[in-house]
Amino acid sequence: MTIRPRRSVLYMPGSNARALEKAKTLQADVLILDLEDAVAPEVKETARTQVCEAVSAGGYGRRELVIRINAPATPWGPEDLEAAIAARPDAILVPKVSRADDVRDIADRLAAAGAPGGIGLWAMMETPLAMLNAGEIAATAADPRNRLKAFVMGTNDLAKETRAAITADRAPMLAWLSTSVAAARAYGIDIVDGVYNDFRNEDGFAAECAQGRALGFDGKTLIHPSQIAPCNAAFSPGADEIADARAIIAAFREPENEGKGAINLDGRMVERLHLETAKRTVAIAEAIASADADA
Repeated sequence: MTIRPRRSVLYMPGSNARALEKAKTLQADVLILDLEDAVAPEVKETARTQVCEAVSAGGYGRRELVIRINAPATPWGPEDLEAAIAARPDAILVPKVSRADDVRDIADRLAAAGAPGGIGLWAMMETPLAMLNAGEIAATAADPRNRLKAFVMGTNDLAKETRAAITADRAPMLAWLSTSVAAARAYGIDIVDGVYNDFRNEDGFAAECAQGRALGFDGKTLIHPSQIAPCNAAFSPGADEIADARAIIAAFREPENEGKGAINLDGRMVERLHLETAKRTVAIAEAIASADADA
């Protein structure tokens, strides 16, 4: 089981050259080098050049590099896509994905441009139509030609478009968050939670990270470096969780348990579905340990 940790996904403004350089020292699993929301119109072209030069030059170690382009229908989108393909990031993040055809269209453009197969597509889930079409959008991942690897929740835009309140418990959004997680899981792609805006509120951020993990998210998008460490901790298996997972794996390896669908482990019933969860927990822990060693 090969897993790439995507616990902490930090947005970096593409117009800020110092931030792009500083990102090389940050312990985020993923860096989203942003050409869209974080960049004013008058510096879009400068940001594009800086981001693509930074990605091409490298020096980011094990960090996954994702370029968020402007939407294809904007004046900057087509050139963003062309430049991003040439820079060869790990993935291109497409904003305002609302239909399955939005993914297919970008995938077709990548294919026509001869983009390397290693460049994946990530989809921003931030419109009402995206919520209604989440399953259809995720289903495009079933065809490898579409390159879809992950969903990213755009909760600020989603709140704006739906007129939903942004509350501490996120009750107005829970149905959409869960629907998006279910769609991602149905088609085997990762999904990353939206940002927490009040980066000085450590308790509030911790609570939202815990909620996101409980909902099934793989990680969370971040707006400030101070959020990286607590986010990594929140989305990493704890020591007790890892120990329990190893115990489940070991128990099913015992000769007397071979072929059994369920076993008694320390007074509780453990089924083979729990074994699959345990294997994933250990794989995640090992992937995180390896990534941290390379940081």
